[in-house]
Amino acid sequence: MTNTKSYAQKLEATFPIKSMREAFYLPEGRIYFDGNSLGLMSKKAEQSLYDLKDSWKDYGIDGWMQGEYPWYFLAENIAQQMTQIVGANKEEIIVTGSTTTNLHQLVATFYQPQGKRTKILADELNFPTDIYAIKSQLALKGYDESHLVQVASRDGQTLYEQDIIDAMTDEIALIVLPAVLYRSGQILDMATLTTAAHERGIKIGFDLCHSVGAVPHHLHDWQVDFAFWCTYKHLNGGPGSSGALFVHKNHFGTIPGLAGWFGSNKEKQFAMSHTFEPAFEAGAFQLGTPNVLSMAPLIGALTLFNEMGIQRVRERSLALTDYMLQCVHDFLSEYQFTVCNPIDHQQRGGHIYLEHKEAARICKALKERGVIPDFRAPKGIRLAAVAMYNTFEEIYDCFTILQEIMETKAYEKYTNEREIVA
Repeated sequence: MTNTKSYAQKLEATFPIKSMREAFYLPEGRIYFDGNSLGLMSKKAEQSLYDLKDSWKDYGIDGWMQGEYPWYFLAENIAQQMTQIVGANKEEIIVTGSTTTNLHQLVATFYQPQGKRTKILADELNFPTDIYAIKSQLALKGYDESHLVQVASRDGQTLYEQDIIDAMTDEIALIVLPAVLYRSGQILDMATLTTAAHERGIKIGFDLCHSVGAVPHHLHDWQVDFAFWCTYKHLNGGPGSSGALFVHKNHFGTIPGLAGWFGSNKEKQFAMSHTFEPAFEAGAFQLGTPNVLSMAPLIGALTLFNEMGIQRVRERSLALTDYMLQCVHDFLSEYQFTVCNPIDHQQRGGHIYLEHKEAARICKALKERGVIPDFRAPKGIRLAAVAMYNTFEEIYDCFTILQEIMETKAYEKYTNEREIVA
């Protein structure tokens, strides 16, 4: 077998796109492959957090308009750093809220049932919070769960775009789909799905939580109506960092379904009128006061993306996950693991997904040996090799450790149950 540690070291040394490991705080003695759940802290993210903390200390209320990063325009200024990551104009993005609150806002805005068009189209593999929010919005409009159509998966892991298109009937008023499936890591063809939806007169939006920062997007050019995402996974914004949303400029002037003070035209916001005059951009879809300290790490974190470039992030990410799949074949072929993520580059996101009947126990054994995976009930193991800070050598070490765990059955001393946070 040619897959040795020196081979992995050679891959790292010769790969043209280098990691930015020196820019991050790496957990000592551990191999961190859970960046698709929570990215690591970068030194620049830490510094920008300190900077915003100091602006509160130094300026008090004057921090809204003074300092290096005035808080009043912070959401718009951070959004500008995301334009190349998601392929949007700066006015089409705003940093605000969370994944779920932003989805509520966008569905409340764009779900306008009329006549026989009363249903929302989603899928059966979507992350639960999206489905909870959609059902909630249906109920607020007086509809029950029969008005949620969920496209079925043929294999329990992936979706076929044609199945989604076939479900775009004249009863569908709105479509909400993931850009990357959170388990299998499959990338959906957003451009094709958007075109198909618009040909049928349906608005469509995407959840980018598992794609943003790992996969290039062209939201503006694809004519996507709206999108929303978190910033603590591949974007490394920190736990609970503020979310973001995109609204295509075609919809500027649309009255938000949920109105709030910070969605106002900024020139008139402090006039204190009881008549809401929304901003003529994505900022209209904000609700309350920006969470300044939850936004702060993004200033530094996004700087690294603009240094590396999302295309180069993607190229290195694919090379790392290719090597992961090679290691699955080389080290685990006799241990009944099933690869459940797409092999094709065009369909694979930033992590691989394995299933094994002992997955929960295996993840516990990996953690004890210093490898941080991500368990997904009932039998899934997600491993994310993040382009910015993971290496080929770490992948080799991870899979040799995993091979030893399986060979010695070291996992058997653990219960096959998930921890509270897995």
